[in-house]
Amino acid sequence: MSAIREIRRHSLAAVVPVICFAAIGYFAYHAMEGEHGINAYTRLTLQIQDTKAALGEVTAERKTMERRVGLLRASGLDADMLEEQGKKVLGLIKPGERVILGR
Repeated sequence: MSAIREIRRHSLAAVVPVICFAAIGYFAYHAMEGEHGINAYTRLTLQIQDTKAALGEVTAERKTMERRVGLLRASGLDADMLEEQGKKVLGLIKPGERVILGR
């Protein structure tokens, strides 16, 4: 009977450390894999970098388009730009004329 008491006493003493290790494991797992964990933070950081790069490209494209539209406005109409755009859209050129289209 004393052997059973000893086993019971030691098993009760082990319950608290087992519960603590289980709690630590639970929180450690969720700190890494959870919705707000380290892996989610890393994914969001990469997504932010990609989005900033895309924003830079779109902003540069927009500035280019705004500059080109500004040249076509009546207040600052550039005859060469108007002619270039007309030839580009319609595909018409004068006989003997060479057209080198850029981007």
